Amino acid sequence: MADIVIRRARLSDAAALLDIYRPYVERTAITFEWTVPDVEEFRRRIAEHSLRYPYLVAEREGRPVGYAYVSPFVGREAYDWSVELSIYVDMTVRHSGAGGRLYRALEQILAAMNVTNLNACIGVNPPGQAADSYLDANSPEFHAHMGYRLVGRFEKCGRKFDRWYDMIWMEKIIRPHEAHPAPVINFNDLPAEVLERLPLED
Repeated sequence: MADIVIRRARLSDAAALLDIYRPYVERTAITFEWTVPDVEEFRRRIAEHSLRYPYLVAEREGRPVGYAYVSPFVGREAYDWSVELSIYVDMTVRHSGAGGRLYRALEQILAAMNVTNLNACIGVNPPGQAADSYLDANSPEFHAHMGYRLVGRFEKCGRKFDRWYDMIWMEKIIRPHEAHPAPVINFNDLPAEVLERLPLED
């Protein structure tokens, strides 16, 4: 949507982003976290993820309506070119285009950083288990729409609201796998001329 802008998250966004995240913890199995973190913990998470990777906010009329961030995939050096993405959109504005805008911005940034593989860890109902009010198919459908494909499934590995849930991995390749790839660049070290080409507001 034209009225949505994408920008870097600030530590001062912590309370607003936590308000977006809270209902996902309390009312859904979209996140497997059981307890809502406090604002200080959420601020710490923003700071930690922002040390190397982009942490983005979708804003409409000056109000955050969604956010997405990047985490290391596993963490060992051999995995440097792979990352894990996470996204949460205000439940009152889902299907507004904010999620797509956030993911497309992340893809452009991560490609500029020389990242090749984007991975998403997604909770789903096990085969044969009826869908419930805690978890729908929106997340895997969104990722499939964004070009991700299913690459793995773990059976009943998460439990929340007295129900077992499967976890799937979906993946998207955004750069060729070269024999001698360039090192991954820290987001904060991208040259100014590269940052100018990215779809980010100040």
